[in-house]
Amino acid sequence: MRSARTPVARTLLAAGLATALALTATACNGSDDDKAAAAASQSATATASGAGAGKAQVPAEIADKLKKHGIDVDKWADGGWQDWDKDKWLSEAKDFVNPVIEGLWKPERMQSAKEADKTVTTKDAAAEGVSDPEPTPVEAEAEKTPYHENAAPVGKVFFDSPEGTMVCSGTVVTDVNHPGKSNLVWTAGHCVHAGGDGGWYRNLVFVPAYNDLGKTEAQLGDAKASEIAPYGNWWADWASTSNEWIAGGSETGGAGAAYDYAVLHVTPEAGSKSLEETVGGALDVDFSAPSATEVDAMGAWGYPAAAPYNGLKMFKCIDRPGGLSLSTSLPTMYRIGCTMTGGSSGGGWFRVVDGETKLVSNTSIGPVDNTWLAGPQLGQEAEALYQNMSKTYGGQ
Repeated sequence: MRSARTPVARTLLAAGLATALALTATACNGSDDDKAAAAASQSATATASGAGAGKAQVPAEIADKLKKHGIDVDKWADGGWQDWDKDKWLSEAKDFVNPVIEGLWKPERMQSAKEADKTVTTKDAAAEGVSDPEPTPVEAEAEKTPYHENAAPVGKVFFDSPEGTMVCSGTVVTDVNHPGKSNLVWTAGHCVHAGGDGGWYRNLVFVPAYNDLGKTEAQLGDAKASEIAPYGNWWADWASTSNEWIAGGSETGGAGAAYDYAVLHVTPEAGSKSLEETVGGALDVDFSAPSATEVDAMGAWGYPAAAPYNGLKMFKCIDRPGGLSLSTSLPTMYRIGCTMTGGSSGGGWFRVVDGETKLVSNTSIGPVDNTWLAGPQLGQEAEALYQNMSKTYGGQ
């Protein structure tokens, strides 16, 4: 059993991790000119990598997949993507197709997106004697604004599902094979794929530093696109998640929860710089999968959208992790006290390693009463998925 931390010790740990993330982001933050250019690109004509002349233009590989499934690109962009016929959706489950539809994700559409409820575990794993005691709830703390100075790599992931327009959280991570020019985003598997009973979601887009100044709903009533998405919209031209999530993931996590992670390769709706260059920051991923006993503090960042939150502001929770075991046949997950709700799913978990802040997990599951969060350990399987994404798509 883990020894308890005193409130003073927990405060010191939290302060140390929060400072480290802020320093990491600020040190890498882009210039004001870069930010202004990114905002201006919202209204510019898209390059060949995005959509132009009002039509969806997609890489040949994705276009070929659309054709293979009998999908007309123009009809898809005009609303054909809204066909969620079960047989058709499942027949496409092996292929991720996500052509850019310029102008689809307008500010009002983003604000109307519902939380992709972080998958809820209904199993009392503690009864098996292999989980640490349930943590004391940690009240989520609002991140300081502007977000691009305090948590530059963090943003929101929007997508469409059969249930409607949904939202998760995500983090810009470095690309080891393309240093300084990463287009990779880390999130949860259940933010890109429905798991065992469904297929890939559609119209996936990442918005870094969403609502950068943390404005209220009233203040955003007539907001410009640059206020909502200061660095533009970044469409996923490829997504990867674990085979375990695809086969065993469910609305309550299921057997896939311990492997509930995903990597997106994104392309700008308008512009030519990489995501890392545009936002000025990216975090390394820690694939060492340390046990919870080896880590003094982990912090979860994200945009909770279910009550009492509304998804407009970024929050964080920092705590000393414990272990959560859903089954003796599955890897142990990390668990921290946190009151963040649905919408924070996919948000990165960070820890400090030799003075450097690294992503070590992501929000996956939690209880109905929103008292804690759990995330997967990122080991060899996660690293292999990341490396494959980097080597196959990173240079595009």
